[in-house]
Amino acid sequence: MELDKLRSDAQSIFNAGLKAVDASQIVKKHLERQGNNLIIKDTCYNLDSYKAVYVIGAGKASAAMARPIEEILGDRLKGGIINVKYGYSVPLEFIEVNEAGHPVPDEAGLKGTRRIVKLLQSTGEGDLVIALISGGGSALLPYPVESLTLKDKQQVTSYLIECGASIQEINTVRKHISRVKGGKLAKLAYPSPLISLILSDVIGDDESNVASGPTVPDESTFLDCLHILEKYGISRKIPSSVLEFIRRGIQDKVNETPKPGEVAFSHARNITVGSNVQAVEAAREKAEGLGYNTMIISSFIKGEAREIAKVYAAIAREIISSGKPVNMPACVISGGETTVTLQGKGLGGRNQEFALAAAIEIGGLKNVTIFSAGTDGIDGLTEAAGAIVDGTTLRRAELLGLDADNYLKENDSYHFFKPLGDLIITGPTCTNVMDLMLIIVGKREDK
Repeated sequence: MELDKLRSDAQSIFNAGLKAVDASQIVKKHLERQGNNLIIKDTCYNLDSYKAVYVIGAGKASAAMARPIEEILGDRLKGGIINVKYGYSVPLEFIEVNEAGHPVPDEAGLKGTRRIVKLLQSTGEGDLVIALISGGGSALLPYPVESLTLKDKQQVTSYLIECGASIQEINTVRKHISRVKGGKLAKLAYPSPLISLILSDVIGDDESNVASGPTVPDESTFLDCLHILEKYGISRKIPSSVLEFIRRGIQDKVNETPKPGEVAFSHARNITVGSNVQAVEAAREKAEGLGYNTMIISSFIKGEAREIAKVYAAIAREIISSGKPVNMPACVISGGETTVTLQGKGLGGRNQEFALAAAIEIGGLKNVTIFSAGTDGIDGLTEAAGAIVDGTTLRRAELLGLDADNYLKENDSYHFFKPLGDLIITGPTCTNVMDLMLIIVGKREDK
């Protein structure tokens, strides 16, 4: 099987996974209107029972999620506002779309969040609020507590990302220095009935970690925040105002995030409408249709990108050597979200770093392709979603004077792959369910 075909198949398999998590289609599957009744996942809401229906939200997919809401509810919508990443908006009639910064929050995000809060403060028990939450919402829903500034929040976010903290750890800190995260948005919406439709971008679909769980009870504590900062050695690097606020929280001088059982959640319902599992399953179906023997490893992949890549390369070698865990032609599929601990000053992202590390490990192997890309179309601070490599990648790089080991050392995967033409560019996908990683091994060549 020619290498070009393996690479083309990898892109087709990824595209199939992407199509399966189209945010608009996923939301549409969970909503139905029958006259004046709105049915959301088997629960009926009589629209005549409410004075008005509002939509709020945040995340890279929230605008796409809003489109079917408008189609189904039409002029029954009184209005709303959602925050999306720059370039990720879609045309809407009743709901305002506010573009803002991601992954580092900006002033536009702060202004949009303030308007969301103001809207919620104007609603009452007779109003219905629908929240659309997707990955990216943590950065797109910035509203720091009164004693902190947006700059404080930006610096903390940057330090947490750079040190290699997990998304759960990053969100634990974010929740405690925010006025809206960690269940606080549900508290602001109360006593209005609140229905949150959540597109999960976290491992295990823990709703409290998608966009830092603005409508979900939070079980983490200020003490957890301090442990995370100390674990990564950044407690003395972050703004002193943030550290002081966290210490005050530990001393019960400021309120904790809302916990399970609090009255704020008595009128709130959270529904996960889509996740990485759907993308992985769709990718498997496509691979089988293309004639591959398939195997799904997991949708829970996490850890340091370059270390996980070594395992994937080892799997490719095992398939070639023994036909295990699946016979050739093989497609091994997984999902999840790795992390990168920055050591250099290069440009890239977790998927590109994973691919670069994998390229080093599979150098010289025939008929092997490894592919990794984010379903949100973004990898780090680049326009790429990820990268694709094969056994010829190192040789092609050497011809261009590119030393793979040096680029990996500098965390500069983007500038390694760009001249090779091996970046995966999707543009805005308007969805977000973590990453897809593929190992494709073609038929054994005749000796």
